Amino acid sequence: MTIAADTTTTAFESAWSAWHQAHEADRASAHGFLAITALHWLTAEPTAYDGLPGRWWSSEDGPVVELGDGETLLVDGDTVTGRVAFGAIPERGGRVAAFGDVVIEIAKRGGSDLLRPRHPGHPTRSGYHGTPTYAPDAAWAIEGRFVPFDQPVEVTVGSVAEGLQHVYAAPGEVEFSRDGGVHRLTAFNGHTPGSLFILFTDETSGVTTYPANRSLAVAAPGDDGSVVLDFNRAVNLPCAYTDFATCPLPPAGNRLPFAVEAGEKIPHERSAR
Repeated sequence: MTIAADTTTTAFESAWSAWHQAHEADRASAHGFLAITALHWLTAEPTAYDGLPGRWWSSEDGPVVELGDGETLLVDGDTVTGRVAFGAIPERGGRVAAFGDVVIEIAKRGGSDLLRPRHPGHPTRSGYHGTPTYAPDAAWAIEGRFVPFDQPVEVTVGSVAEGLQHVYAAPGEVEFSRDGGVHRLTAFNGHTPGSLFILFTDETSGVTTYPANRSLAVAAPGDDGSVVLDFNRAVNLPCAYTDFATCPLPPAGNRLPFAVEAGEKIPHERSAR
């Protein structure tokens, strides 16, 4: 029995380690969010921004840039000049334009268009030392149940960006038991069909984990609604690393009344500020 248990633990830890290494590699990629150097909110007034070609503004049909003589951008693999209209961008959607080794994220958040330049040499990226975590523990992979709403509910949440709000469609709640209590967390639609993600805080928030939020991806529920909440894979959002983020805050009720001593902790860089 002891050998089997040890084998299971090793397999669990190995799977977690492979996942975490891949997550870290994506976070620290050349144009990932650690490379963001600024956050510019576009207005109706054409505006030039330090280090970026052209003058930028937001129109009824989406973001627009007017490039000056000799200025170019690479958009969808094509070199463009003059006036470039990017079209209406959906909420939480985005386009990219590049010049040299800089990528410009052109996005919409909270109903407003924005620019976020991403430079591989930005100190937040070049000085990144990895994110500390709790040691993986299979006890924090908790079985639960997805409880769907009759109809998806629009949930408005705050943001780390002052005055900004986000609206998400919540298909239901995830229910699980811990320490003799039953807990429910509002879940949003995930990145793949049927999957979910949960924004939450807990008793470690602001102590050992980032105070504003952590995020947990949940695989699509089984036919019986069964899910696994693997808090070992609770991760920080971009706001834990950069002040140029617009991350959502957890919905009301998504604060757990116990310490989730699993997943990612406060980044070294944020602790040092």
